[in-house]
Amino acid sequence: MSAPQMPTPPTPRPSPSGSRDSSRDSSRDAPREAPPRRAPPSSRGGLASRLAALQVNRPALPLLFTGLLTALAIFLATRLTVMTGFESLLPASRPSVQELDRVAAKTAGVSTLFVVLQGGEGTPTAALQRAADALVPEIERLGPPWVGSVEAGVHEATRYLAPRAGLYVDRDKLTKLRDDIEARYAYEVNKATGALLDDDEPPPALDARSIEQSLGLSGVDAGRYPDGYYQSKDGKTVVVAIRSKVLGSDFAAGSEALRRVREVVERVRPASFDPAITYGLTGDLATGIAEYRAINDDLTDVGVAGAALIAAVVFLYYLRVRTLVAMLITIGVGVAWTFGVTQLAIGHLNMATGFLFSIVAGNGINFGIIYMARYMEARRGGASLLEGVRVAHRETWLPTLTAGCAAAAAYASLVVTEFRGFRDFGLIGGAGMVLCWVATFVALPSVLAVMDRLIPQERGAEGLLGRLRRGTQGGVAFGAPFARLASRSPAGLTVAGLALAAAGVVATVAYVRADPMEYDLRNLRNDERARAEQIRLGELAEEITGYVGSDGMAILVDRPEQIEPLRAALYARRDAAPEGEKPFKEIYALQDFVPEDQEAKIPLLQEIKDRVVRARKRGLIGDDDWRRLEAVVPPDDLAPFGIDDLPAGVARAFTETDGTRGRIVYISPISPESVHDAHYLFRWADAYRETRLPDGSVVRGSGRAVIYADMWAAVIDDVPPAVLFSLAATVLVVLVAFRGGRPAFAVLGALLVGASWMAGLLVLAGVKLNFLNFIALPLTFGIGVDYAVNIVQRYAREGAGGALTAVRETGGAVVLCSLTTTLGYLALVRSQNHAVRSLGVAAVIGELACLFAAVLVLPAALLWIDRRRPKGAESFLAVGRPTT
Repeated sequence: MSAPQMPTPPTPRPSPSGSRDSSRDSSRDAPREAPPRRAPPSSRGGLASRLAALQVNRPALPLLFTGLLTALAIFLATRLTVMTGFESLLPASRPSVQELDRVAAKTAGVSTLFVVLQGGEGTPTAALQRAADALVPEIERLGPPWVGSVEAGVHEATRYLAPRAGLYVDRDKLTKLRDDIEARYAYEVNKATGALLDDDEPPPALDARSIEQSLGLSGVDAGRYPDGYYQSKDGKTVVVAIRSKVLGSDFAAGSEALRRVREVVERVRPASFDPAITYGLTGDLATGIAEYRAINDDLTDVGVAGAALIAAVVFLYYLRVRTLVAMLITIGVGVAWTFGVTQLAIGHLNMATGFLFSIVAGNGINFGIIYMARYMEARRGGASLLEGVRVAHRETWLPTLTAGCAAAAAYASLVVTEFRGFRDFGLIGGAGMVLCWVATFVALPSVLAVMDRLIPQERGAEGLLGRLRRGTQGGVAFGAPFARLASRSPAGLTVAGLALAAAGVVATVAYVRADPMEYDLRNLRNDERARAEQIRLGELAEEITGYVGSDGMAILVDRPEQIEPLRAALYARRDAAPEGEKPFKEIYALQDFVPEDQEAKIPLLQEIKDRVVRARKRGLIGDDDWRRLEAVVPPDDLAPFGIDDLPAGVARAFTETDGTRGRIVYISPISPESVHDAHYLFRWADAYRETRLPDGSVVRGSGRAVIYADMWAAVIDDVPPAVLFSLAATVLVVLVAFRGGRPAFAVLGALLVGASWMAGLLVLAGVKLNFLNFIALPLTFGIGVDYAVNIVQRYAREGAGGALTAVRETGGAVVLCSLTTTLGYLALVRSQNHAVRSLGVAAVIGELACLFAAVLVLPAALLWIDRRRPKGAESFLAVGRPTT
């Protein structure tokens, strides 16, 4: 954001001796020869004059007021939380968000934490199992809310399901098994008594292996869980699974839960069972806390980097420590107020708004830059502290307010959207521009007054800094290099700029046709390299434990009776999809653990048990086989069971917070890798987003797939109106400011050149568009136009041949304002989040493109046109000159 040029007296021409008075003013926006104008008596008695007198003569009052408000704002801002889920970017009225909230309310309160024990090459599996057994009771003692349940395997489920394994077998197979056992029993009896005929074929063997094979053991996966433990196939990893009532989104409680569990593990010392045993914590609780901590660290890192870059460039421009300190205090106040108001108005930040700190600072500090430039110019012209503040008040409040409102309007273009990520970004950014302007005019004058009393302005700096400041006449001339470039070949520079703009338009059209969207979701999340080990352990633990819901999406029906028709409808959709485009793999429900036709199977199982026991008594089944069969022999009181009879270890993933069972369904993806592909997520979401059952009821689904699909739909719907609104508002502001005519079209022409360059550079850099970097498009119009406005305003005052003067004088301030904004965006590139980085890249490209169009192509074009006009003719933009 750059403020329109403040009014200045007519510019005297530079002296023939080559004096730099008119070209190296440290403010870059007014000539050195002209002393500051004194306001007429009536003006000096106005509101601005009285306010200036109060701020200079009694600075304690405004500073006390500012300090109290800032302290309150900081208190409020520290209460802001960051919502990391994609659903926080969508409006709460979206059906997918409402359904997600409904499901979360019913299933929340159960987080998973895995303690992954890993051994070395020589570590016996038994040592890992003993370490896991030692951990379970110690962790269980932590109790709620830290630990709800803890288990090292499926022992509880095995104890319940193994004796009932036969109920999961088809009735015809049970009948055959009974007959085979009966036949083998008769065969062995006849063989023992000599009654066996020579041509009798021996029936299937009566041993543990054949009986287990016939039973199928559908309820117990003995191969997956050796000895009942959550154990890898190679026996080198054993997992202890913890269910906690603490959610990963609760940073304080989650961190405490992790600390307590880690403390227990350290006390038990798994390495005491074998020196090679190591452990790691993972699961959604650990992941949630790690991601939240990473985002907080990221916000701090980006904010500090942005502040350091902005401070460095401001100091380089002014070469005054006191100036830098005063401006940093002022922008600090504005940023604090902004996020204090954010807490009151919104109450949280999300992935889009969490990084606005550096953006608001980079934009908001420009009010102080313009104010400080005019103040310092007045002081150098001999004005007192009070008169300098009066001049700065009088001559900068309106143009800076106008520019602030223009920037706020650019942010406000995002408020017209439904996409909450855009809307919140626009609200905070727009409010930030207004509050930073207020902070500048409320706090900065009093800060200057206090500093002037402590260290008078007239006292010159000594040493290297003083010599450097005197050698550069107050700072580094940012505008001079651009003026030299524009003067060398104005025609060539103009043609080249327009040609590049045309190329950018052509490249953009081709790029859009080729679909520029980002579909790899890994490029929208945090950089996973910092958490590579935790992610590896998480994937390993999920594979070993087979926990349902790690990748699957949960669907919550109203009644358990809806499960089967829902399953049938969803499978019909899956089966109808062509090969290679299947939307999902499987559907899981608690009802899967309840076998069918139990009443008819129980008598068959009792008969099987009777014959097996008789065979054991006759010695037909050996001791080893009997020990294996004892676990699957049904009890005498075997009875039908339902979902309410299943043990908690089996039903936990399908149990709601109030204990209700049987209404949760999980729909799993084709593969774990497929969930990173947005194309697949769209297909998956469409498969279960809404299902109408035969009875007329409708079952809705949500989760990551549906949320992401809706998020993209909202972005695609909202970006065009946001861009058009921003462009229309920008055009309107420019037309009003310049009363139409050539100056307005010159400004808009430069803006369009910059926007075309931006589009072309994005194509050249291969930047894919996503839900976050779209924001850079509407902001470029509203914020990027200010640079051309400043150049054209100064040129219109200078008259014919004034293009170079405009760049030398105003260009410096324009470049500084652009640099602070650009550096605020550039800090985003340090983010760990790929989507945030892409926003920083896109915004920086847009800022620089509009800046170079304003300080290179625009003055070159004006200079070229002026040189072709008759000698003594008015400047090209004389008609329609603004009267600011």
